[in-house]
Amino acid sequence: MNSTKSTSSIASVPDEESLQVKPSLSAPTRLVSVDALRGFDMFWIIGGEEVARALESLGGGPVVAMFSEQLKHVEWQGFRFYDGIFPLFLFLIGVSIVLSMDRIIATVGRKGALERIVRRSLLLFGIGVFYYGGLSRPWPDIQILGVLPRIALCYLAAASLYVCAPRKGIVIAAAVCLIGYWGMMTFVPFPDVQLQHATIGKKGSQGAAKAPEDLLRNVSTTVRGTFEEGHNLAHYIDFRLLPGRKRNLYYTNEGLLSTLPAVATTLFGIMAGWLLTSARWSPRQKVVYLAAAGGAGVLLGLLWGIQFPIIKRIWTSSFCLVASGFSAVMLAVFYLIVEVWEARKWCTPFLWIGANALVAYLAANLLEFETIAARFVGGDVKAFLDNQVATGFGGLVIALVGLSLPVLLVRFLYQRKIFIRL
Repeated sequence: MNSTKSTSSIASVPDEESLQVKPSLSAPTRLVSVDALRGFDMFWIIGGEEVARALESLGGGPVVAMFSEQLKHVEWQGFRFYDGIFPLFLFLIGVSIVLSMDRIIATVGRKGALERIVRRSLLLFGIGVFYYGGLSRPWPDIQILGVLPRIALCYLAAASLYVCAPRKGIVIAAAVCLIGYWGMMTFVPFPDVQLQHATIGKKGSQGAAKAPEDLLRNVSTTVRGTFEEGHNLAHYIDFRLLPGRKRNLYYTNEGLLSTLPAVATTLFGIMAGWLLTSARWSPRQKVVYLAAAGGAGVLLGLLWGIQFPIIKRIWTSSFCLVASGFSAVMLAVFYLIVEVWEARKWCTPFLWIGANALVAYLAANLLEFETIAARFVGGDVKAFLDNQVATGFGGLVIALVGLSLPVLLVRFLYQRKIFIRL
């Protein structure tokens, strides 16, 4: 990891010049809208759930309840705004690959680009293991897969394909990921064992898990095409093949098999990057095509979801299409506002975050900003707000202050031109 002002192949970093000089409409060297959208996405990752919980405690009628609900993940089947946040980040990685990889290939060649991709992926994967506790716990309580490791794997696969395969090959690869995953989840048989367990999340030890031979001792039948939690092929493969700590004791949300359609999400981002960097279309046409493609993705995902339900935690192919469609629409909106209308002042805080997205993500985990916020506005301040304004308002203030602290951190780094990334 280094501190530099050069563009990363994982996430491009905005500089002062990009905010002051209007980019070329025919062949932009960078897109402020992509940086802003990345920061907007990370803004919710580093504090959205805390705000949702605070809003839920506050009450406030149907509008507040709806907003709070959209900032929480669906428990299993369905789609909310917050379910699209992680796929949006993967989608933007695909866009950033297009914006940066050609320059890297021109500088160091295809072999050098592949070496850089592997090196960055391994480093990001290692940081992900560190994020989940590293070696602080004994085996088997060391977590290997999670959000950052999945980002590393998707970047490795998508960027390598971009370097080695023609455009048609990338389109085919995305289709193979989705259709192949659907085929395996639908037709491949596995032992009829229920793996859902009450010990989920960060509590408990992986040592409490029963050995596979114990759980399968009395299981003599097989099943296929089931998509219930703890009773599907993806979770069974995690149970049998994924070592170390699993979020849900026998399976995890970012598991082995479900990484396949997640790669397709990043490949769809590459396709969006092709559109944005094309000189063939005007900026307004790009907005229309992005929005239309996004709408088509959502519609196809909903239709596919009739047979293959929309489930984020196993990243079903239907979920991938809905989430990618959502991402394309979000990108169209930001591109319209920032690049076409050239309205940029409002997104400055998102540019701070987008410039040091990895720092914001790690800091939110390591520094416990909500606990720090309570030192400023907790205790009697919280009690006063609860009593004098509304019950639960003090908790909302703590959540908002906790969310603002990492934003202030990346603002500090941005103003000093410190951009820390892989």
